[in-house]
Amino acid sequence: MMPSNSAFKVFSGTKSRYLAEKICQSLKCPLGNMIVQYFSDGEFAVSYEESIRGKYIYLVQSTFPNSDNLMELLMMIDAAKRASAYKVIAVIPYFGWARQDRKDKPRVSIGAKLIADMLSVAGVDRVITMDLHADQIQGFFNVPVDHLYGSSIFIPYIQSLQLEDLIIASPDVGGSKRAGAYSKTLDVPMVICYKTREKANVIGEMKIIGDVKGKNVIIVDDMADTAGTLCKAADLMIANGALSVRAIVTHGVMSGEASKRVMNSALTEIAFTDSIPFTGKDCPKAKILSIADIFAITISRVQDHKSISEQFIY
Repeated sequence: MMPSNSAFKVFSGTKSRYLAEKICQSLKCPLGNMIVQYFSDGEFAVSYEESIRGKYIYLVQSTFPNSDNLMELLMMIDAAKRASAYKVIAVIPYFGWARQDRKDKPRVSIGAKLIADMLSVAGVDRVITMDLHADQIQGFFNVPVDHLYGSSIFIPYIQSLQLEDLIIASPDVGGSKRAGAYSKTLDVPMVICYKTREKANVIGEMKIIGDVKGKNVIIVDDMADTAGTLCKAADLMIANGALSVRAIVTHGVMSGEASKRVMNSALTEIAFTDSIPFTGKDCPKAKILSIADIFAITISRVQDHKSISEQFIY
């Protein structure tokens, strides 16, 4: 017998609780009770402190560094299956290891495929995520993947800025499809930055394909890790006559000296979602937009067996 659509519970991993609480507030439901017990050597165990038998279980956890967040999610899935949950849905706003989506040189792992396999083996029935680094990662899963788009909140935000002579920019060739979607929706031109990398997180040469003189530029990307690409692109655009440069980024990883780098760059502002916790105290240029309502709407529609695509801008 199928459970009723109201028979669902939302639980959260340790580091994504801040977002899960906002999602539950939007859904008008309590956050499920689950504890994580730590041993002295760093090992941990998860335990559901309420019955989940026969229910849809939504587990909110981004897999950002460190890898404990991924391991915690895997154990949450396994524990839910062993507790006779009807369906286990992983809500992964930020899907880590997504940059490893192919073999770009000999003798390397395809990390994104490995993570997808691990989630499947753990017993996940569905995945809800946002702005994967590469769309084809959806094909690494043998379960349904609901791929949401940050443009749903960023487009209205860009429009609220009321910038004249607006132009959208992609920080690299790989992000041109994403930037093109923004350009088309906003009906403004687009430019592309062409870059070469000496190694991971180290940029070699960068050039702008297109004219930014006299324009207010918004760079669109899926993540800011070290923020080196964004900052270098912003400085280059100002040097080429741009009036201002802002960055719109879905996942603010902001590792290492990223905040300091942004503050010392020509960027007027960098906006990203709360898919990853970020206080912004050391980066006044950062603006955080919440994705809680988008995920709450998606959970509600999945429960009601309704289409989610009509709710989002691609």
